[in-house]
Amino acid sequence: MSKVVLPTKGPLLSGKGWTAFFVALIVVCAVAPVLNMSVPVDSPLHMSDYAVALVGKIMCYAICALAMDLIWGYTGILSLGHGLFFALGGYMMGMYLMRQIGRDGNYKSDLPDFMVFLDWKTLPWHWTFSDSFIATLVLIVAVPGLIAFVFGFFAFRSRIKGVYFSIITQAMTFAAMLLFFRNETGFGGNNGFTDFKRILNIPIATQEMRMTLFALTGATLLGFFLFAKWLIGSKFGRVLQAIRDAETRVMFSGYNPLPYKLTIWVISAVMCGVAGALYVPQVGIINPGEMSAANSIEIAIWAAVGGRATLIGPIIGAFIVNGAKSWLTVAYPEYWLYFLGALFIAVTLFLPNGIVGLVRKWLSREKKQALSEEPVQDARRAVAAEQGVEPDALASLPVDAKGARA
Repeated sequence: MSKVVLPTKGPLLSGKGWTAFFVALIVVCAVAPVLNMSVPVDSPLHMSDYAVALVGKIMCYAICALAMDLIWGYTGILSLGHGLFFALGGYMMGMYLMRQIGRDGNYKSDLPDFMVFLDWKTLPWHWTFSDSFIATLVLIVAVPGLIAFVFGFFAFRSRIKGVYFSIITQAMTFAAMLLFFRNETGFGGNNGFTDFKRILNIPIATQEMRMTLFALTGATLLGFFLFAKWLIGSKFGRVLQAIRDAETRVMFSGYNPLPYKLTIWVISAVMCGVAGALYVPQVGIINPGEMSAANSIEIAIWAAVGGRATLIGPIIGAFIVNGAKSWLTVAYPEYWLYFLGALFIAVTLFLPNGIVGLVRKWLSREKKQALSEEPVQDARRAVAAEQGVEPDALASLPVDAKGARA
């Protein structure tokens, strides 16, 4: 009986991959702050405050796209409700930022302005730890993670999958949006939270704080990318891909898919929650509109456009789609939604593997062509050496693989 040889685990990133990673880290943590804060405004190299806010926002979206790739691209679970976890993380951070306003609000009260307007006398129970930054960081992870765990446990235990699972996730997000729209829930109702003043007692509107949040978001995105790369390359990641391709066969092999699916589901929800928490102080507002069905669908579109099961593809897709959205909503605001729908249809029909898949296919074709030409080139060189001429002199003559001139 032949011995089964298991594949060896390769490096986390290749040499070029590590180079690109550190270049990206230097750009977001050093180059961008210098271009924004030190380069004169009239210089073509200056990075405007608008560009800082836009790129920072898109990097938050890219974290969500990366989370979507883990559950959809590598596990085969299409969620149309990840906007809920993004919004929950944003609301946890928003509650802290509202408490940081203190008596600087319009009503000069210890309560947030919307509570004074609604004649609230005390803070509701779920605002108890909102004045603590450490507690807020814990809640940013715990609240999306706990809700994802409860929902995922019952859904996966019931073996709900495919389009039915996608519809249920969207229904859950829509129900949460309706709940947060209600004034009595204590989340600001339709207006949500806004008018933030400071974070950690540091003014939030300063250029230094904006660049700090920008660099922190970029570093978080790169950190999550490395984490996802390590996770997918581990045994856990290989089981996830096996579940995606043949879940029944995985069960017959002795693996229970439930803990694997539940774990990656919770991890992706926490990633979206962290993205939402980074998003709110940079954008300056959070409201129930972030839980809309369209927002959750867009996350799936970013992953599809960039290329599922590639990790880097969804990040690229988030930048391309949101960059185009930023331009089109100004130039052609009435046609943006049509463009988004057409883009998703076009990718589904003509680019099933996304942009990264197309690039890989092109590079593979170029490599195959180069390999197929090597015997011919070797034959020309052999004939040229035999006849004592330069190989270029025989370039126009067809030569077979044995070196004979036609």
